This record gives sequence, C-alpha cells and structure tokens, in this order.
Amino acid sequence: MNSRVRLLLTVALPVLLVIVIVSIFVMQQREPATTTITQGTPVKLTHMTLALDWTPNTNHTGIYTALAKGWYRDQGIDLQLLPYSSSVNPDTLVSTGKADVGISSTELVVADYAVGQPVVSIAAILQHNTSALVVRADSGITSPRGLDGKTYGGFGAPYESAVVSAIIKHAGGTGKFKNVTLNIDPIEALKAKQIDFAWIYQGWEGIQAQREGLKLKEFYITDNGIPDYYTPTIIAGPNEIKLKADLLKRFMAATTRGYEFARTNAQASAQILLDQNKSVFPDTGLVFASQDYLSPRYADSGRKWGLQDATAWHGYPDFMLNAGAIQDAAGKPIKSIKFDQLYSNQFLP
Repeated sequence: MNSRVRLLLTVALPVLLVIVIVSIFVMQQREPATTTITQGTPVKLTHMTLALDWTPNTNHTGIYTALAKGWYRDQGIDLQLLPYSSSVNPDTLVSTGKADVGISSTELVVADYAVGQPVVSIAAILQHNTSALVVRADSGITSPRGLDGKTYGGFGAPYESAVVSAIIKHAGGTGKFKNVTLNIDPIEALKAKQIDFAWIYQGWEGIQAQREGLKLKEFYITDNGIPDYYTPTIIAGPNEIKLKADLLKRFMAATTRGYEFARTNAQASAQILLDQNKSVFPDTGLVFASQDYLSPRYADSGRKWGLQDATAWHGYPDFMLNAGAIQDAAGKPIKSIKFDQLYSNQFLP
C-alpha cells in the first residue's frame, strides 16, 4: 500500500465514520416517533384503542385535536381509533376488553349495568343534554301533547319509548304513539314525511336541518320533564380501571387538553377534524357551524371539561328506573341501581 493510499485512508475513514453517525442521527429525527424520551431513556409507546360511537363528528373533536397535535404521544400513548360498527357497540367492545375506552352515553351505561356488562363513565364530553323531539314546523304541532298517535322515527334503543312517552304525558297527552326504527337519517325521513317526529341532537342534526332548509319545531327533553344528563361520555371497563389506572390518567390528560383547546378555538379545531377525515363530510360548512354550537357547551364557564356530578348520575337513571325502562338480560325491569358505580372523575387532570 503506497503512502498516498495510506494518507487517504487515514483522513477519509474517520470523516466517513462521522458522516455516517450524523446521517443516522438525522434520519432518526425525521422518522415518525415510535418512542418517547423521559430523562434521556427511550420508552416505548403504549398502544391504546378507543371505540367510536358513530362516524367522526364534532362530539369527537377534542380527541382528533389531541391526536393531531401529538398530545397522546406526549403522554406515551399510541392511540388507535376503532371505527363505528353497526354490528357491535362501543360498550360491548369496552366491557369485553376488545377496546380500552369508548364513546357512550348515560342511557347505555345504565343499560350495561343492568345486563351485567358494566362500564364506567370517566368523562362527560358535553355538560348538558342538547337533544330534542322535533316535528316539521309546518305540521301544526305546537306541544308534545300533539305527538299522541303520531309516528316516531327512532334508533331502536330500549329506553326510547319510556322517554318519549314521559315527555308526551308531561304535556298532558296519553303517551301513546307508533314507534318505527329508521334505517335512514332522521332529517331525511322528516323531509320525506315518512315519520311525524324524531329525537335529534341540536348540535348536529338540528344544524343539518337548518342548512338543508327544513324548518323544525323543537321540544327539548330537559324542558319537558326529563332530568338533565350527560351524552355523550367516555367510558372504560372495570378491569381497565383496576389494572391500567396510570394509562387512563395519561389518556385523560391528553384528551382534556384536546377538548379544552376546542372550547376556545372552534374554527381551528373544526379544521383539524376535517383535515383528519377528508372523505367523511360532504358539507364542510356543517362541521364549522356544529363546532361553533358545541365548543361553548363542552363545559360550563369556569368549570373544567369532563367533570361529572352526582345529580346527573342519580336523576336521569332514577327516572329510567321508575319508568321501568331498565331491563336485565332476561328482559325484566330491575328495581335498583348503585348510581355511584356508573361514573368516576378520578382520571381527570
């Protein structure tokens, strides 16, 4: 080996080694993060699943916001969203351990308890119920009493008849009506006059009707004899609560951050929801309008997002209990519920 070659190797090899080391470092920084760093020690992300209760919508904005901004990864969580399926609801996935957490409602949490597949609500997405029974404005019906004998287009839940009947009776009617389960959007069914009334959420379907030019007359359920309650909520299973309390606390820290951002940044968070679900929304204006409606309703002024009160978790379930609307696995009405087992605030930051 001549002196020129030896000189070249002496100089080039160390330089080449430095270049390789720096290149590897740069590539690692550019690759999608698969770990978090805590005090210089790599920590693997914990995989976690969340079962959605419907196609993506503004009830889910805080979750999509936290995902987009990397706040779950900041908490050491690799969160996977499980899409809604009509064949199995989120409560079943959560209670059987097929999902870590899910989106549910007070009605379903109570029903789960009754059939021996309990789940626990760990956060309220909205602080107050925004749902209403609605009729076409041109129907001539001005009170829930006028719903007697009419056709109700529902979604097939066991508690619907008891709630609708109670609302009609509260207004002086008999509470008797025809109940049909819809296989199309309730707004479309009302437009086509296939039904006389439906139970909708003002923050989405109510705004949808406005944008489509359908004028409605609303009878908000909490103005008509039904106790206020939380819907939707985030749920976890008893085993998850017992075995993965730290994971749930970290999950709720990121989720709370997402919803708190959406509370004060309606347009920006709506855009995040759209960006992460590009093929879902044919009417993007509906998303922005819905977000403007829901953002201030995620929590009351001066109150942290997610908190749940005993009043709501006793009042509405007790109403359902007295109406005989809560049935066990054999279809028999149950007589009592341990209300405080239905919810928990322990994982909120």
